[in-house]
Amino acid sequence: MDTTEQLRPNAAEQSSSPNESMHLLKSFVSTTPFVPGRRPFFKYRDLGLEGASGGRMRAYHSTAVKGMLEPTGWHYHTCEMQFVYVIKGRITLEFEDGTVATFGAGDSLFIPGGVIHNEIYASEDKETLEASVPGKIGTVNVERPEHLPPTLRAVSNE
Repeated sequence: MDTTEQLRPNAAEQSSSPNESMHLLKSFVSTTPFVPGRRPFFKYRDLGLEGASGGRMRAYHSTAVKGMLEPTGWHYHTCEMQFVYVIKGRITLEFEDGTVATFGAGDSLFIPGGVIHNEIYASEDKETLEASVPGKIGTVNVERPEHLPPTLRAVSNE
């Protein structure tokens, strides 16, 4: 027997699994248009994962409408985790660990929920894929952490 078949649960096992609230999703550009979102300088394409995963995660494809004119402000997200993959352009974020990092095409960042950060730059050609767990997350604005030095330590590929 093919090992792939051995690992695949049969229909009876699938129907009683905890994944009942999830379903197969095929997300096409033609049916998931870009729309305005939480940041006015970006537009977002909801890839439909929140519904397909039963709320377990979400994913957005976002692009810049124009370059970022001002930082987002220090904040954290009420979620388990957030993952960002840079497709095109550049983004720069400051982090509560005292670092500032610039990410370009092919770079990524993983931010556990509750980690305080501040997005300070996005290029006019910025394009990213962002995923988070769970699907519904919140944003809590906070003051710049007091323990941070005036100048943060740069970390990047440059």
